Amino acid sequence: MKISLCTITFRHHLLSLEQIADWASRNGFQGIEIWGAHAQNIPFASGHDGRWLAGFGLSVPMISDYLPLENPDALTPKTTAVLHQARRWGSNNIRTFAGKTGSAAISVDDRTQITNALRAACAQIADQGCYLLIETHPGTLADTLASTIQLVEEVNHPALAINFDALHVWEGGEDPVAAQKILRSKIRNYHFKNIADRTQLPVFAPDNIYNAAGSRTGIVPLFEGEMSYDGLLANLKDMPDTPVSLEWFGGDVFETLQRDCAALHQMMSTGATQQLLHAS
Repeated sequence: MKISLCTITFRHHLLSLEQIADWASRNGFQGIEIWGAHAQNIPFASGHDGRWLAGFGLSVPMISDYLPLENPDALTPKTTAVLHQARRWGSNNIRTFAGKTGSAAISVDDRTQITNALRAACAQIADQGCYLLIETHPGTLADTLASTIQLVEEVNHPALAINFDALHVWEGGEDPVAAQKILRSKIRNYHFKNIADRTQLPVFAPDNIYNAAGSRTGIVPLFEGEMSYDGLLANLKDMPDTPVSLEWFGGDVFETLQRDCAALHQMMSTGATQQLLHAS
């Protein structure tokens, strides 16, 4: 398992990428997942790119962005811009959400429009040897396992892949272990996070989580939440190069990331989940 931290964690922090990279390299991380808003605002003149980051022993598993699938006129130039960032950072994975409407609420015509836009973006991205990862996420067409499978079939393009956000799969009422087995051939990245109680999941709603004054109640370290990662991690033991990003939105950033990263490394080397829980 190759563990990355996400720069979105530091969206409200006054830190440079160099500071983040230096800390990550000294605390067990192998990569940094770069949020699209950060990537586009790091000047090229800074010399910061994939080669520079490799100097810290780090790589970029994914550029996490949001393609304007509802706006055909803006889609191609935005995709071009994100591809430029992917080349800059040496990543071949680009993340987006599958629209802004949940599968149960979207109309047939609007679903077709999103599907066509994803197929067009995939064609553009594939020309550069990259993959487009749709994230399993509420309020999108990848909000349930059934809809995610349907979307993959509808888009029907080899460049379409999945960023498997385990907690959101669980939020959608699925068993993440069973869902991971079904989607495994399409998964190219994982997001790991946890919540103290299922009733507190709305804390991750975009309007709240991106708000500097938003609530963080219920966000807890990886092995202290209601969702168990035991089975999912057991399935990943035979996938040593699997990219996993710790998507932390809470406080105590450095302490929590360091602790969760160390726990994951220990878990994958010993399988001692319960020992980790008792030691935490």
